[in-house]
Amino acid sequence: MQALLQPSTLRFGAIPFDQVKIADFIPALDKSLEDARKNLELWKKQTGSSFNDVIVKLDELRETVGQVAGVFYNLHSAHCPEELEKIAPEMSQKLTVFGNDVTLDPIVFARIKECWESREKQTLTSEERMILEKTYRGFVRNGANLNAKDKTRLREIDEELSKTTLAFSQNVLKATNQFEKVITDEKLLEGLPASFKEASAEAAEKKGKKGSWLITLDYPMIVPVLTYAKNRELRKEIFMANASKAFGGELDNQQNVMTITKLRHERANLLGYKTHADYVLEERMASTPQKVTAFLKELQEKAKPQAKKEIAQLNALAKEIDGINQIERWDSAYYSEILKQREIGLDEEKLRPFFQLEKVIDGIFAVTGKLYGLQYKEVKDLPTYHEDVKVFEVSDAKKGFMGLFYMDFFPRETKRGGAWMTNLSDQGLIRGEVRRPHVGIVCNFTKPTKTKPSLLTLNEVTTLYHEFGHALHGLLSQCRYTALSGTSVYWDFVELPSQIMENWVQEKECLDLFAHHFETGEKISLELIDQIKKAGNFLEGLATMRQLTFASLDMAWHSTNPSEIKDVVTFEMKATEGTNLLPNVEGTNGSCSFSHIFAGGYSAGYYSYKWAEVLDADAFEFFQEKGIFDPIAAALFREHILEKGGTEHPMELYKKFRGKEPSVDALLKRAGLMA
Repeated sequence: MQALLQPSTLRFGAIPFDQVKIADFIPALDKSLEDARKNLELWKKQTGSSFNDVIVKLDELRETVGQVAGVFYNLHSAHCPEELEKIAPEMSQKLTVFGNDVTLDPIVFARIKECWESREKQTLTSEERMILEKTYRGFVRNGANLNAKDKTRLREIDEELSKTTLAFSQNVLKATNQFEKVITDEKLLEGLPASFKEASAEAAEKKGKKGSWLITLDYPMIVPVLTYAKNRELRKEIFMANASKAFGGELDNQQNVMTITKLRHERANLLGYKTHADYVLEERMASTPQKVTAFLKELQEKAKPQAKKEIAQLNALAKEIDGINQIERWDSAYYSEILKQREIGLDEEKLRPFFQLEKVIDGIFAVTGKLYGLQYKEVKDLPTYHEDVKVFEVSDAKKGFMGLFYMDFFPRETKRGGAWMTNLSDQGLIRGEVRRPHVGIVCNFTKPTKTKPSLLTLNEVTTLYHEFGHALHGLLSQCRYTALSGTSVYWDFVELPSQIMENWVQEKECLDLFAHHFETGEKISLELIDQIKKAGNFLEGLATMRQLTFASLDMAWHSTNPSEIKDVVTFEMKATEGTNLLPNVEGTNGSCSFSHIFAGGYSAGYYSYKWAEVLDADAFEFFQEKGIFDPIAAALFREHILEKGGTEHPMELYKKFRGKEPSVDALLKRAGLMA
């Protein structure tokens, strides 16, 4: 238990994962909460109103609680055996109660309000003024000004939301793990790459089904099937399984979706907001649901005509090849790949040999070395939570130690799907000392086989660069307070550092650093690089409409009064009718497994991916003008974007980097959607 409660004695303050036991989490949390409550009562009796007396001391008394919770939730996402899953509801409930005990305590708020009102009399740095404002507004936005009755109801809502979002997430994970398609006839796998067959055969062997092939709903398996499998029924079966996760049956999330949206709406109303979206967007660059809706509409008007032409192309191709008059959702990736090979000549499977995972990692180390002077050294004597995880010491020639970097890349049953960057330990003031961060990247990439190393798809390489951008935002942070450091920025700004990194993957100067054939060592050819560039905008109309579908569905759920919603299926169909260009499929539903918005923090925020694309297109245009490794451009981006966290309004930071506000024209031009 002490491993969770005490400061680490390991080098760099690394988490002693080898000493962390699942049975210790509840006792450790109970002990940290007990101590925090005792210290909170002492703090409430004090009278000082300075920033240090109020804000710093309040953060200090919650540090150990945050430490226990941080380790737990990192494991809950990345390595969550059944025993850990069982205690998740209790952990969540206790943390929610404590959070409300603090934010709804009138004495706590009175001290914060006194500090806020005396801010002009204090000598505060700009960062301290920002964090004071954020803290004060945070308490107000979480019910500090409510009457006793409404505070009680807010507590009830938050506790119920905590339980329901956790249940949603658990259902999606269980539904993902439950599906297994065992194939005994290799003919059914016609069209699929040899690498896929080898991986699925090994997966089957591990399950005691030697001599067959196993397909799961892990991302590295779904994508190849939908992209390459000639057997249309197989594509349909895998599509249906993935698109109906947690929809119907014992793991049905329909009621959870309705409950979550109703509770969020009631919470927003209680706090004086019309909808949950109004509440969320008050602290976003977009600021209002109306502005988001207008932004999405503008992109839709530009993309939809092009997307319709692209659908017509795919339908014509399907008719020509297979006599199909109308493609279905399980057909689009398959015929898109054939069309891409015809028009561009790019077979993405031919790229895999140039994207060996270890070399891709070396490449991004080299890229960030050229951009920001970073150096990486693997550390083998620090414990990790799983044998797949590697740890690196990151340093800067001028600034010394920058932080620890954890990498966890392969799927397993104890890991949730997708890819994400995580903070294991924030940069900033912790126990009286400004410390460097520990960050990680967690993904679900193609695993190595008995005969081949992990060979990534182009999409997986792009994902790695995306998540590495988030990691840089954490690693390079130069803030004093954790609440504003690293990725603690407006939600529709947080994707800029990640999405801009994706651009380097299409540049020869970058690819030459790492894209070497894993067997022959030859560099990727100019022809393939040209094809990669062209593929970046291939069927961009459809790709944009797909993202707009997700964003529109998110905004529909959260800018509407849920009491008017009759059922999940009908509502989703209506919300997405303007962006969906393929027939709806009975028996499927996206909302029931839309973890980003119902369990992952993106509620009323999914639009931020396209919003950040505007930022990243405009920002990368600056790098292209100067040179993609230009030291001046890189220094400006590092100083004003990567180092500053949330210490200033994001638009001000962007203008300091770019010299102007971003323009949507850069995105439209890059996407080939400019008239």
